[in-house]
Amino acid sequence: MSRPVYLVDGARTPFLKARGNPGPFTPVDLSVQCGRPLLARQSFDPQTFDLVILGCVNVVADEMNPARVAALRLGLGEDMVAFTVQINCGSGMQSIDTAYRYIRDGSHDMILAGGAESLSHAPLVLRQSASEWFGKLAMAKGPLDQAKAMAGLKPEFFKPVVGLERGLTDPVTELSMGQTAEILAHRFDITRKMADTYAMESHHRLARAQKEGWLDDEVVPAIDRDGNVYEADDGVRPDSDLAGLAKPKPAFERPYGKVTAGNSSQITDGASWVILASEEAVEKHGLKPIARIVDSEWAALDPSVMGLGPVMSSTPLARRNELELNTIDLWELNEAFAAQVLSCLAAWEDPGFCREVLGLDGAFGRIDRDKLNIDGGAISLGHPVGTSGNRIVLHLANALRRTGGRYGIATECIGGGLGGAMLLEAVQ
Repeated sequence: MSRPVYLVDGARTPFLKARGNPGPFTPVDLSVQCGRPLLARQSFDPQTFDLVILGCVNVVADEMNPARVAALRLGLGEDMVAFTVQINCGSGMQSIDTAYRYIRDGSHDMILAGGAESLSHAPLVLRQSASEWFGKLAMAKGPLDQAKAMAGLKPEFFKPVVGLERGLTDPVTELSMGQTAEILAHRFDITRKMADTYAMESHHRLARAQKEGWLDDEVVPAIDRDGNVYEADDGVRPDSDLAGLAKPKPAFERPYGKVTAGNSSQITDGASWVILASEEAVEKHGLKPIARIVDSEWAALDPSVMGLGPVMSSTPLARRNELELNTIDLWELNEAFAAQVLSCLAAWEDPGFCREVLGLDGAFGRIDRDKLNIDGGAISLGHPVGTSGNRIVLHLANALRRTGGRYGIATECIGGGLGGAMLLEAVQ
């Protein structure tokens, strides 16, 4: 049995740029700030949900299994099963995909699926040598043993490692995510000017979407414990231009690298939820779906070129559903790095790559830039890792409805050498 699965509503918080200190919200705080207004506008009792799934990568120690903590704080009931998923950048999409498969296969009817991340709360981590020293000190018995242990104290023990920096470094290749983007830029001849131009367009598109009110139904305000209100993504630079973007030095490969802080995704905090329902639940509760989830695909590849994950996952997804490139009306391709996005576009246009790697007869084709990330992306609004996959699916559904498109693909690269893609059909 395979049942249709609908995305009936969704919301996200503003994405707030990390500015060197812990922000006002933890992952669960963000989930609650996003979830309360979303649930308040529904016609059904929130305890109607069968399950809650939340993507989160950097889980705060005080919020183990943040899905369950968020479900309880949202008043979904003590008997609400809730679990957290983690697949790096794909976590927010994984929550949707897991929910989609449960409903499609008939075991559930309505699921709240989300993503939450507070990168500003990423921990500082002790070095391994410091951990070993603290362990010896704790195990020391008597003044003499304690004195011996204290003799091993070194100043470097008090210089912690930034956990986020280690998390954005692949443990197998020992390459940072930015370095993998540099590899792709070299492979597909992406210049610094091309990357900066793409980044500038991302900021301009988000600024226009905010000005036109296209995000008003999607973004709900967040209010911190001091009463401060956050109403919009705060990393956007409406006046972004090539002169300004040319100033930052390469972040990973000096002096000739193409990846800079200006043409990379921003480190941010944010959360997103979507409501998925079966056809039976839609009819029972009188819901009005935005889109139908048609299919999904996950792919794996060499971690050193992880940025090609969208190519490896979206191509088989489109082919399996017999969709030509011109029949896909919109694309949401998460902007980890401008060079990475441009490399994906170049790979699809490269006949040799498509034959050798994708098994096609020739080039997949050229994606019209007017169909790609039409309201900006992670370069201008940020990339809270566990949230982004959820956001791009939600925004794709809303953008299809707004533009009158039928089919859209949301896709992303995933640290560790993975890619995810989801195909939506608008319900007009």
